[in-house]
Amino acid sequence: MDHKVKHTGGCHCGAVRFEVWAPEILDAIICNCSICVKKQNTHFIVPLKDFTLLKGEEKIATYTFNTHHAKHTFCSVCGVQSFYTPRSNPDGRGVAPHCLDSGTVNSVRTTTFDGVNWEKCMESDPSIRERSKP
Repeated sequence: MDHKVKHTGGCHCGAVRFEVWAPEILDAIICNCSICVKKQNTHFIVPLKDFTLLKGEEKIATYTFNTHHAKHTFCSVCGVQSFYTPRSNPDGRGVAPHCLDSGTVNSVRTTTFDGVNWEKCMESDPSIRERSKP
């Protein structure tokens, strides 16, 4: 298992801030579902215990659609989604690596996820659900 370090990050205006414990080399997902394509949602998934909202809970707005399982949270001031609750991992957080402060990320490896065919993709790769497990 990769050694975890503390990363900090947040939205553009600074109203929402968080810290997350994750490796220096992040394994991020690029999804092709309708919303991820529109917002270019590249994210890595962590267990909820490794994510702490430091500031801005009252500034967070949430958008849901379709199954309403994913909670697409974003800053109500600047509109940036720095993290969200993925449908695949409701017990974790999907964090946008580009919203992390500089200095703690060594690199970001990406894999693609066929969100257009969500059920089939989850069936073919059940390890995705494990990303939010401690």
